Amino acid sequence: MSEYIRSISYTTQIAEGSHWSFRLRKGTILRLTDLLGGANVGMLFYNPEDLLERYNAPDTLKCQHTFKLTKGNCLYSDMGRIFASIVEDSLGWHESVCGNSHASHIEARWGARDYQTDRNDWLQNGHDATLVELAKYGLGPADLAANINWFSKVSVNSEGQMALDASADTQGASVTLRMEMDSIVVLHTCPHPLDQSSSYPTMDVKIELGEALPVTEDDYCKNFRPENGRGFANNALYQLGLGGTA
Repeated sequence: MSEYIRSISYTTQIAEGSHWSFRLRKGTILRLTDLLGGANVGMLFYNPEDLLERYNAPDTLKCQHTFKLTKGNCLYSDMGRIFASIVEDSLGWHESVCGNSHASHIEARWGARDYQTDRNDWLQNGHDATLVELAKYGLGPADLAANINWFSKVSVNSEGQMALDASADTQGASVTLRMEMDSIVVLHTCPHPLDQSSSYPTMDVKIELGEALPVTEDDYCKNFRPENGRGFANNALYQLGLGGTA
C-alpha cells in the first residue's frame, strides 16, 4: 500500500462549504484527496489533553526554512512538539500564511447568502466553519490560529502581494499526514480567502483514516531537517510524561 501506511479502515467524502473534526490518536494516518480539482482544505490541530496547545504556523515554517508545506515537513505546535508529519504529497505545495475566508470575502465575491434564507444553497466561509467545529470542544474565537490551506498554492510578486495560483492542477492530488501525537483535527472545505473564481467553488474532498507503520530511525520526515529530529525528541519526552511509550 505504502511505505508509511499499514492500513486504511475508514473513508468518507465531504463537499464544498463543509466542516469536520475528529480526535485522532498517535500513529493514525489521515489522507486527503482533491477529487475534482480546485479544493481548499483549511485545517488546525489542538492537543486534546491541553487545549491551549495548538498548531503554530510561524514556528512550522521558520524552523524548517520554508514558505510552503510538502512531503518531509512536520506540523509543529506552539510547544515545540509535532502534531503530524507530511509523509506523502503528490502536489508539492500547500500554504499556511493566508488564513481563512470570512463572510465578508464570500459576500464580496459571490453575494450574500445565509442558511435561514437559502438553506443548503447558502455559502459558508472558513472562519465561521472553523468556529462551529471548535465549539464542540469548548473552544471559541480566542482559540483560532493561523491555519493550513491544503491544495492551495500562492505566489508573491515583487511588491509582496500574494495571489492564489489558479493554474495549479490539483484534481486527484492527495496529501497524507501521519499523526505524531494525539490531536484534535479541525477542518473545513470552504474557499481560500484569495480565491477569484467566478462562482463559489465546487470541491469534493475524500478523507481516509487508517494506521501508520512505525517510525524508523531513517524516517524521511524525522531527518528532513535537524529541527525535526528535536521535535520528535520533544514528542518522545511528552509521551513518557503521559505514561505511554515513545
